[in-house]
Amino acid sequence: MRVLVVEDERRLADLLARGLREAGHTVDVRHTGSDGLLAAAGGTYDSVVLDLMLPGLDGIAVCQRLRQHGNKVPVLMLTARGAVADRVAGLDAGADDYLPKPFSFDELLARLRALHRRTTDTENGEVRAGDLVLDPARRTVFRGADRIDLSAREFDILALLASRAGECVTRYQILGEVWDGETDIRSNVIDVYIANLRGKVDKPFGRYAIETLRGAGYRLRPDGG
Repeated sequence: MRVLVVEDERRLADLLARGLREAGHTVDVRHTGSDGLLAAAGGTYDSVVLDLMLPGLDGIAVCQRLRQHGNKVPVLMLTARGAVADRVAGLDAGADDYLPKPFSFDELLARLRALHRRTTDTENGEVRAGDLVLDPARRTVFRGADRIDLSAREFDILALLASRAGECVTRYQILGEVWDGETDIRSNVIDVYIANLRGKVDKPFGRYAIETLRGAGYRLRPDGG
């Protein structure tokens, strides 16, 4: 995921950015509400981690302005406040989730993954790479007129690759978004699933859509191979 962190406490912002990068995500950081709003409005982020108490524009105002301009980026709002009224205000402003400080970093990661899955499943309908077509809502895959039967996890991996067709998807990203980090990066489980996917979506059709980028990860060719 590409994540924007908007947090004025610089030590916390640095810790969040470091942890997210170690989990395989791309991270930008802003320290004021106005800078955060400008970045979120002009960027293509998968999610925004937004502090409620910010200098200048607070998190409520930032979220409201994003929504007023039709920006639907998932927002996870952070605050030191734990009162119900503050949680309600954040959600009413358009935030998708709410996490009071102090929090577990593992919980933050899990909430971001849940927001990303929810968004991926509902936006834009079909995902295409040449004649390879995925429907996230129906969880179906076609290669031209031929339907391809995949397991749930095979589908999730292919959907992740397809959502970023042409880009490198690292093993860390696959583990984080498909397995929720519940398996060991040293395990060959990803290699097994990638081999299975190739055996279903590529080899029967004489295609080579799923590429291995040695030492980096995997990539789905935008033309479908």
